[in-house]
Amino acid sequence: MTASLYDLSVPTFLQTVRAVGGFLDRAAKHSAETSADPDDFVQARLFDDMAPFHFQIEAAWHHSVWGLEAVKTGVFAPPALVGPVPFASLRAMMARAETALEEFTPDEVNGWAGKDLDLQIGPRRLAFTPETFILSFALPNFHFHAVTAYDILRTQGVPLGKRDYEGQLRIRPA
Repeated sequence: MTASLYDLSVPTFLQTVRAVGGFLDRAAKHSAETSADPDDFVQARLFDDMAPFHFQIEAAWHHSVWGLEAVKTGVFAPPALVGPVPFASLRAMMARAETALEEFTPDEVNGWAGKDLDLQIGPRRLAFTPETFILSFALPNFHFHAVTAYDILRTQGVPLGKRDYEGQLRIRPA
């Protein structure tokens, strides 16, 4: 089987976006069971010099949905960060990401293959193709922020395990 641009991106993003939504649900449930305020997670961070939880969720949204929009348009231009928002808004953000990702079709995404995509980061201009952008920029950044959000919740006492992060595996039919 040959993997297409769609196969490499949309299902992979969806698997983890759904997993992030799941562990946000687990965090809300844990908060309810322990009489804690889930909004306390919003500013939590692993280390003082690392971005807080809310940033990790926003960045996961940006690198998945807006990563694909970059492939579509040739420009990586996610919306401005919204900053600290209530925990419920972060859950809604992941739900919107899932909906947006589900709207991409294989024919649409595969039609973007092989085009030029230039990314400006400060003074650096990075020249990509859609394939190299997804595989070497969008996916690594997306997974970094998703796993950092997971780790923050773990350090805050939310009972999560590896399978919560993996989400629904895409196994071959029996």
